[in-house]
Amino acid sequence: MKNFKHLFLLALPLLVTTSCVTTKDVRYMQPNESLVINEEGLVPYNIPVYRITKNDILNLNIVTTPKGDAAQFYSSLNTSGSAVAPTTNAVAGGGAGVGSGGGSGGNGGNVVFYFNGLKVDSNGDINVFGIGFIKAEGKTIDEVSKEIQDKVNENFQEGKSEVRLNTNGITFYVLGDVETTGVTGEKVVHKNTLTITEALSISGGLNRTVDRKNIVVHRKLPEGIKIARIDLTREDVMNSPYYYVQNGDEIYLNTRAKSLNGFGKDPIQTLISGVSVITTALSVYLLLKNL
Repeated sequence: MKNFKHLFLLALPLLVTTSCVTTKDVRYMQPNESLVINEEGLVPYNIPVYRITKNDILNLNIVTTPKGDAAQFYSSLNTSGSAVAPTTNAVAGGGAGVGSGGGSGGNGGNVVFYFNGLKVDSNGDINVFGIGFIKAEGKTIDEVSKEIQDKVNENFQEGKSEVRLNTNGITFYVLGDVETTGVTGEKVVHKNTLTITEALSISGGLNRTVDRKNIVVHRKLPEGIKIARIDLTREDVMNSPYYYVQNGDEIYLNTRAKSLNGFGKDPIQTLISGVSVITTALSVYLLLKNL
């Protein structure tokens, strides 16, 4: 019994120190020598350019004067004065978008955007009413916009219209374990750029059970899906192209192994769990000894 007490006193500190989550496990962007900075001491931007993939949905607005040729060329179906609102994908007038608003549906996505947007088909093309099919897959938004603008300029006076092509903001998805339910789900941000730290802060941040050293990102590319792992505890994550969220990114939050066994969430819980385990072992020992 005396030896068991000594074992208890030796094992308890070891259990607490090895099971606890330390500040190095949860602190974001800790300094490290691998961070690349320029001669001015700044971290260079490494923002990847989004390239359109199959099944994307795009929003097209063609802005012109209220009585311009664009409204006549693209017919009433593509103008803000149309009585057939669900098919609107171009604007004649002050440039206020029609058919691009609306909230997300209960099952994800934007219902209005889905029915009104330009869909990239299985061949990687979009079909613009009045122009025809245009290859979009693998191209940037700017490249496709320029091509549509050139087509529009062929049909009426150049400089009297402006093509505006966009995605429905940056849509990304966060998936974690049951303790990150407030973080998980589909998110839509109407910004030009978005970092992963911004994305997670918008989602409510990460709790202590999430392994910040093993964040998995699935990125949709024209060639397929790219899988990457990033470490948010290192400041050189800012040099990674996956530090910037792209439209369609899926961010997976893995649970730290220490948290799965009930340890490591905080020192008090670790101490309580350790005492409970050792007390149970002691009770079993005494019971067997008295048999």
